[in-house]
Parts: sequence; C-alpha cells; structure tokens
Amino acid sequence: MKSVQSQVVFRNATSSALGRVTLAGFIRHSAGVAPFRRYGQYALVYLLDGSGRYRDTNSNDQAIGPGDLMFIFPKLGHAYGPGRGEHWTEFYLCFDGPVFDLWQTHGLLDPRQPVRHLEPIDAWLKKLEGILSAPRQPGFAPPLVEVCRLQQLLAEILTGAGNVAGPGDLQWAARACALLEADLERVVNLGALAAQLGMSYESLRKRFTRVVGQPPARYRTARLIDRACELMQRGQISDKQIAEVLGFCDAFYFSRRFKQVTGQSPRQFRQKFAAR
Repeated sequence: MKSVQSQVVFRNATSSALGRVTLAGFIRHSAGVAPFRRYGQYALVYLLDGSGRYRDTNSNDQAIGPGDLMFIFPKLGHAYGPGRGEHWTEFYLCFDGPVFDLWQTHGLLDPRQPVRHLEPIDAWLKKLEGILSAPRQPGFAPPLVEVCRLQQLLAEILTGAGNVAGPGDLQWAARACALLEADLERVVNLGALAAQLGMSYESLRKRFTRVVGQPPARYRTARLIDRACELMQRGQISDKQIAEVLGFCDAFYFSRRFKQVTGQSPRQFRQKFAAR
C-alpha cells in the first residue's frame, strides 16, 4: 500500500479585513476524509487523479473523479474519499473571512452545489496555484492580494467564464456577442442569429453558456438593460418610452426585468442617479 504524501505549499497566519487564504498543498495517495467531519473554514479540494465519492449532511452524495472541485463549507458535516483500497491525488486550498461569508449569504457559494467539474486539469491547477504568492519571500506580503485573486477565480468557476477551450472559442464568442449586441432597438430572432453562426439554437445556447457563462437570451437582456440605464442617465424618458424603444411588451414587464438584472427598480435607479 502506498503511503500518504502531503506537501504544504502555502501557509499564512495573518489576515486582512476581508479574509485570508490560510493553507494550500497537495496530498498524494490520499485516503480522503472519513467519517463525517465539520471544518472550521472554507476549502477547495481539486481532484487530480483517482475517483471516489463526496457526501455531506445536506444529503449530497455523488461520485467524483479527475477534474472535480469540491467546495467545503464551515460547519457543514462532510466526508469524501476514494473507494476501499484505492487512493487519489488532490490539491487543496483553505480560506476564511467575512467576504466569503457574504458570497455564501447571497447564494454565490451554495452548499447545495458542492461539486463543480473543471477541465483541462493542468490549466485549472495552474489557476489555483496562481492564487498564491508562494513560496513567500522574506518580509510581509499582504493577505488581501490572495483574497482578491481567489475571488476572481471563484467568479470564473461559478460563471463558467474560465472554461474557454481555446482561441477558437474566444473568436466565436466575440462574434456571437457582437450579433447579440447589435441593433438593440429591434427584437432579435435567436433562431435566425444561430443560423448566422451556422448552428441550431440549442447548439448556440449550449456553447454560448459554456464559453460566456450565461445563456444568449440572458446576455441580450443584460445589454438591453445597460442601454436602458444609458437612456435614463441622458435625460427625461419614461419607462413606457424605454419599453417601446427597446422592444419590451409594456412598462410593467420592462420594470420587472430591470429589477431582475440590476437588483433595483427603474425608479430607484433614477433616484440614485439624480442624487449624485
């Protein structure tokens, strides 16, 4: 039986007002964590090889394999590891602080979705290691730097923005976004737009969501709301007029969609802008 090999690549005892990355490293030939334990901070555990299962006290129970990233939440009972007599290799990163609690409070870090799949493995491992200013040089290094890097990476993970396969995807996404942003004052036919890109709408939806991080219809709506904000800032224009210009069926529907995207009503937005 191969012995467990643990390598700590980062350790930090200092904190910032927003939080800190506390510990990171590799465990080769890991036997995982069992029975259920409750950890006092957040952690990311990225599986590099091997396979097994993840379970927690929220009734999550799922198979995991190479490329799966487990989110570990403070005080949530959990267990994970390879099958009996097997081992795997993992990279882990531990962190805590009020900014990450805020991510959880607003549902961005969700204990109901503890596992995400990230490929290619080499590229995502490089991203995870890139959070760290390790090995640390003599002297003080602000922990806020790692906190900000980690938040950027979490945003990529949670939106899917980091799952771009290559330059071809980037060029394709740029063209698709340009078509979705063109002529915001007319109703766009997404089926026809997909045909312009040489694919079915379903293929467009799947590829666009994978590369950009949201469906094309939602992206188009966000750009319409951006345009609405510009119109509000430029002068006196009613919600009804904006709805007519941008192709919303009526002012009520426009107001509802505006609040869904921005988190505030058109009236609140106008008041905030007028107060500046």
